[in-house]
Amino acid sequence: MSPSLPDRGPRSSLLERVHLAWDLLVIVLVVANLALLLFDGLFLLPPLNAAFEAVAPGLHDAYDRHVHAHFVAIDLAFVAVFVLDVLLGWAVAILERRYHRWFFYPFVHWYDVLGCIPVGGFRLLRVLRVVSLLHRLQRLGLIDIRRWRLYGVYAKYYDILMEELSDRIALRLLDNIQDQVRGSDSLSTRLAEDVVMPRKQQLIHEISRRLEEMVDSAYRTNRGELMRYISALVGRTLAENPEMKRLRRLPLGGQVAGALDDSLSDIACRLVHEAIEGLRSPEFNLLVEHLADSGFEAWLRVDDHTDRVTEQVLVDMLEVIKERVARQRWKQRYE
Repeated sequence: MSPSLPDRGPRSSLLERVHLAWDLLVIVLVVANLALLLFDGLFLLPPLNAAFEAVAPGLHDAYDRHVHAHFVAIDLAFVAVFVLDVLLGWAVAILERRYHRWFFYPFVHWYDVLGCIPVGGFRLLRVLRVVSLLHRLQRLGLIDIRRWRLYGVYAKYYDILMEELSDRIALRLLDNIQDQVRGSDSLSTRLAEDVVMPRKQQLIHEISRRLEEMVDSAYRTNRGELMRYISALVGRTLAENPEMKRLRRLPLGGQVAGALDDSLSDIACRLVHEAIEGLRSPEFNLLVEHLADSGFEAWLRVDDHTDRVTEQVLVDMLEVIKERVARQRWKQRYE
């Protein structure tokens, strides 16, 4: 493997130089071709033709005989180079796997393809090669069109246009969805039967899991306060109990009542602790799943009122989304 490594650097550098030279050649040819198209177009205008002949009759006669008379052949020579450039670029794109499919290149570089059409008015499309010219100059690092004021204006209004178009399309889609919701026979029934019921066991399992996590997290975070509350509750209950009051009047009754208070508080705290710890047990999970299963049918029971409520909730949700979409955010960006 090591003997082949030194060759990669010079070969890659040579390919880059060849690519750079070819890009520069195409840039020069594009500029020359566009200049020729512009000049020959002006040459066809009688007033400008007469003015050119009056100012430089010799140059006018030479251009008329050697260039204008063979304009089609000269243009075809440029077109041949441009077609070769497109084919070479297409071949390189296929080799480098730039696009998802091999035939994407002419669609991505449509301006280059249209610029190769040498027929009549299609020559005006040659101006589109300016896009290719700017792209090549940008790639070579010779220019940075993102710093141009004209590009900033173009980017601004392109962004505004795309946002307005996407917003109009999104609003139209949301309106259609609202109409579908309003026109549906029984939306709640379809949601219950087609969405909820096929995932019934998954939902029940998720409910039990989240309930377990919620109670366990709350207990561990507030365990001290909960235990103090239980002890205080047991103490108040025993203090208000008539039998405990009579017991405290007896000799050593206060000590017995205090011990009984401590024992009951400890029993209550242990009972709560064991109950919380029991949430992780399979028996509790089974109990919660049975309870959720038994209440599922009642929860999913659909009547006319339920259907109207569900429909109105969805319509209102879509209306809120429409309000968000309708906001012209570009005004905030360009204020």
